Amino acid sequence: MSVQRTPMTRPGYEKLREELDRLKRVDRPAITRAIGEARAHGDLSENAEYHAAREKQGFIEGRIAELEAKVGAAEVIEPPTSGDRVTFGSTVLLEDEAGKEVRYQIVGSDEADPARGRISVLAPLAPLARTLIGKSVGDTVTAQLPGGKKTFEILKANFPWE
Repeated sequence: MSVQRTPMTRPGYEKLREELDRLKRVDRPAITRAIGEARAHGDLSENAEYHAAREKQGFIEGRIAELEAKVGAAEVIEPPTSGDRVTFGSTVLLEDEAGKEVRYQIVGSDEADPARGRISVLAPLAPLARTLIGKSVGDTVTAQLPGGKKTFEILKANFPWE
């Protein structure tokens, strides 16, 4: 059975690696020390510090396991920097029916942040990202978004994301 690869951009991958590294090098040793100190206070059955530290340790270990799986399954895809065809990692400038321009970058699900213009093919704005993939500058696309159907014209693609 092959591992399902998850596409992501280099910055998204690096962000996950940095969080994983911080959890392993900083947070895990700190919580181990906190548990040791709480144990030194005696009776563990009524030791709130100990129970809180153990609970936090569980969250840290869970997040480490989750990040290791995501990093292990990551397929880093470099965003295109030229051309007029929209692919994973592309930046796009769209114009809606009202003439309003919006800018998006198509990223992996762990990188999605629609408020900052980063949309994923797996997130709530996924219909738009999926509709854009394979299209070119000048094409008109219609996507079913959470607020209803919307039509956009692709004005520009694969430009630097400031």
